[in-house]
Amino acid sequence: EVQLVESGGGLVQTGGSLRLSCVASGFTFDDYAIGWYRQAPGKEREAVSCISSSDGSVYYGSVKGRFTISSDNAKNTVYLQMNSLKPEDTAIYYCSAPCVAPYDAWGQGTQVTVSS
Repeated sequence: EVQLVESGGGLVQTGGSLRLSCVASGFTFDDYAIGWYRQAPGKEREAVSCISSSDGSVYYGSVKGRFTISSDNAKNTVYLQMNSLKPEDTAIYYCSAPCVAPYDAWGQGTQVTVSS
């Protein structure tokens, strides 16, 4: 069974940093692109970043230059380092496998709240 578990969310002030983790199990980690998405209250889920061994990393929208995605294949873990956080980054953050539909798995999400 393909499973993803996120952690690392929390409450941080504007300009602060958080590092999210996504631990994968049940599949060959290297074969998948892993994505980060987020969903703010009242808004649709949006793509944040994606990483794969074949294509590297990509970032979407306003996170470029502030967020960094990385992976540790030995730990089956993908990280999302988030710096210079803004109130508009407040959302539930999810990881997915792969990055685009059809998806094999979603994590349960981790809440990130940035106070002004």
